[in-house]
Amino acid sequence: MKYPGREIIEKLKQQYPVGTRVILRKMDDCQALPIGTKGTVQGVDDAASLLVKWDNGCGLNVVYGVDEVEKLR
Repeated sequence: MKYPGREIIEKLKQQYPVGTRVILRKMDDCQALPIGTKGTVQGVDDAASLLVKWDNGCGLNVVYGVDEVEKLR
């Protein structure tokens, strides 16, 4: 697996700063959260995954290039 470069990670950090509210649109995981689950971004890791604290208490990360979230306004 090839990890995204620093440019992508920095772009994600700007696009999803800590505290950004998101809603899940797609997650490819056998334990995936229900579509529409809301959460708060806690950061971006070195693999460009969004670290999200989901409102239902779950801690699954949003995997770059696989899962999809949308920013809430």
